[in-house]
Amino acid sequence: MGRWGPDARGPLEQAAVELCLEHGFEQIRVVEIAQRAGFSERTFYRYFPDKPEVLFAGFGFLHGNVVSMVVGAPVTAGPMEAVATAFEQAGAVFRENAVRLRQRQHVIDGHPELQARELSKVATLAAAVAEALRQRGVPDPAAMLAAEAGTLVFRITFRAWIRDAGDQEWPRMFRQTLDAVGAVIVGTPPTPIPVT
Repeated sequence: MGRWGPDARGPLEQAAVELCLEHGFEQIRVVEIAQRAGFSERTFYRYFPDKPEVLFAGFGFLHGNVVSMVVGAPVTAGPMEAVATAFEQAGAVFRENAVRLRQRQHVIDGHPELQARELSKVATLAAAVAEALRQRGVPDPAAMLAAEAGTLVFRITFRAWIRDAGDQEWPRMFRQTLDAVGAVIVGTPPTPIPVT
């Protein structure tokens, strides 16, 4: 077995996705994930509190990036622009992991327990983004509305991007979705989002 090291998180996540696709989420055990990745079960639990969490390994990175970008946005940026730019930039790294993200989402979509955890993580992210906006001096309800709207646009874009196998550029897709949501809110017909 390999030793616990800084590179264990990625191999454990990859092993979990592979095993879930091969055997189904319910059928695999933590020890099997660890063995597939070349680590001990103990190492797995140093990184993840339970089996479902390994499928959300990258969420903490996304969460931290988005929140720090909102906090650090230019003072001239309005609430929605700060949030939109953060999600647009944070999602730009998805392309290099497109295959794994698509596989992971396939596993999540097939299990209500994982779907519930995903929704919980998205809600936590929206709350953290709203708090980041409050730190910038944005009062409620504007902080909550911008955070929820940005998170919604992120979720819609991610679904479309995954469906498209990650072939389209994330920033462009995100801005198109943002424009479409904005058009719905103000009551104008949205421009269709092209999927190639």
